[in-house]
Amino acid sequence: MESSADKLRGLRITSLDEDDDETVVPHQALPGPAAAAADYEDDDEDEEEAEVTLGVLKKPKRPGLLLRHLFPSKAGGIPAWLDPVNVPSGKSSCCGFCGEPLQFLLQIYAPIVDNAAAFHRTMFVFMCSSMACLLRDQHEQWNHKHGNPCRSIKVFRCQLPRTNAFYSPEPPRHDGSDKPLCPGAPVCHWCGTWKGDKICSSCKKTRYCSEKHQALHWCTGHKNDCLQLISSSDASKSVLPAIGKVPASTSWPEFEIEIDFEDTFDSDSCDENNSKSLVMHRHGKPDAMMQSWMDHFEADADNKCWASFQERVSRAPNQVLRYCREPNAKPLWALSSGCPSNADIPSCSSCKGPLCYEFQIMPQLLYYLGVGNQPDSLDWATIAVYTCQGSCDQNVSYKEEFAWVQLYPTTTLMR
Repeated sequence: MESSADKLRGLRITSLDEDDDETVVPHQALPGPAAAAADYEDDDEDEEEAEVTLGVLKKPKRPGLLLRHLFPSKAGGIPAWLDPVNVPSGKSSCCGFCGEPLQFLLQIYAPIVDNAAAFHRTMFVFMCSSMACLLRDQHEQWNHKHGNPCRSIKVFRCQLPRTNAFYSPEPPRHDGSDKPLCPGAPVCHWCGTWKGDKICSSCKKTRYCSEKHQALHWCTGHKNDCLQLISSSDASKSVLPAIGKVPASTSWPEFEIEIDFEDTFDSDSCDENNSKSLVMHRHGKPDAMMQSWMDHFEADADNKCWASFQERVSRAPNQVLRYCREPNAKPLWALSSGCPSNADIPSCSSCKGPLCYEFQIMPQLLYYLGVGNQPDSLDWATIAVYTCQGSCDQNVSYKEEFAWVQLYPTTTLMR
């Protein structure tokens, strides 16, 4: 019988370096019904399984394909804000533990067909890059009943009707002529992500979301640029516009998320000679701590759950996202421990209605984003996102939704 250690080593993902067809296709919207039931408990095994949509990454064929007026689903880079004016700011943009501005992880475009207020609808996921904060987050998520918990991972939902102030009511033509109807709010010149509501006191031209990003920008070149802007004879008195490029070190590499139904993937088509083992890439050879956990793993209740997780993921080993907003949809948990019950999922922070499961982020994403294997490197088993069942339309452009983090046992033991 194959051991769990062998199963762990067998989880593989494929390379993105293969040549693609040069035909540009419009961004696909993730499917979803108007409402879904919030049921997270174990159901009967004979219940009909919901159809799952998978997200895999591909490199954008050329610049400009992932701009906001093309309604992309993407990972890494900077967010393509759906509402480009009323961008989250202040504490909403910062880690609840270390206070640093959060880093953009991914966004998915998932309109609801029979909800006129959600004709355009995108979820944005942000994370603190510190694993220490994610460990604290994983414990804090159980405390939502005691008030608003601190979080190092935040999910924002934004939706717009078909007729709005930012985009044409007609679908994008994808011929290079598509333009937004208005510019967006100026963003931070360092991260390019959050609203730049702070201005350099010297040149009065560059904007920042935080004092830390201003200090980083100053130390990496703005000190000289600032003097040039002040002394420039043709410098205007207005602040610089929002930038399209940010320092490469401040964001994860950018990919488009391409979607397809899970049943269209054939795991037998994977080239195992060229594929890379995700788990071995993330953890290297098992050390004494991990080997001890693997030995224990074969005898405890997590074995069956992990085997099911690995078998399901092996159908499309390079999946980074699983999406399903059907009433009977549930996350694919890696382990039986650390799963939430109905009572652990809070109500919508905006309308106080129930939340439902909508999508989950897979650990394979870490590989594509180039996250290392240092002591404080990010790592997770899965991140499940729950959103307002009615996709409420309150007087807030970006409504915060709920994420549940599941970590590997070795992650909590080794830190």
